[in-house]
Amino acid sequence: MSGGRAVLAVVATTAEVLTRPELHEGLLAPWERRRLDRTRIPARRDDVLAARLLVRLCAARFTGLSPEESGPGQYCAACGRDGHGRPYLDGRPGLGVSMSHADGLVAAAVGPGPVGVDVEPATRRPGPPSVLRRLLPEAGLREAAALPDPGPALLRLWVRREALFKAGGGSGLRLLEWTDHGRGAVVAVAAEAPVIRDVGRTGAVWRREASYGAT
Repeated sequence: MSGGRAVLAVVATTAEVLTRPELHEGLLAPWERRRLDRTRIPARRDDVLAARLLVRLCAARFTGLSPEESGPGQYCAACGRDGHGRPYLDGRPGLGVSMSHADGLVAAAVGPGPVGVDVEPATRRPGPPSVLRRLLPEAGLREAAALPDPGPALLRLWVRREALFKAGGGSGLRLLEWTDHGRGAVVAVAAEAPVIRDVGRTGAVWRREASYGAT
């Protein structure tokens, strides 16, 4: 079923994705498998694979196509080469697609217009301060520094920044950030359209709720 005019965003653990029988390494294009084979750390390889499979699942649910038909391409505008850079769905220029992975967690989002998603473990603490000062908004850093434990607030600022960057950083982007306590994940989605986010899974059924985010 098509996602209509809203962005579909899903967060999962790597294990949840890799145990779904319809999602497997055979869905990857040859260039994706070559990149995957260069990833020598097994856990990181699993994360990369799961992210690429999850984005296929999201794209299939959004477009009505099969996962086999929903593989993303990637193009780097900076060097003009395929195989890395911002992902896209071939033949569907109006759709945005994004994926993220980190330490056993994956997230993916598909929808109309620019889309960016980022996921991090809730226990992660970004740093060092010199990097944060260059990349995060000064007002947000001041607010976080005033808290007894600034770590969680800094992490939320970080995933928001990453999601906005992946979506292209346009002025019309909505920003939605939430914590998936069951999976220990902090997630952010940036998009022009409203977001339908995954809020859990029972069997093969994904429960979803509409969230509009802040502009």
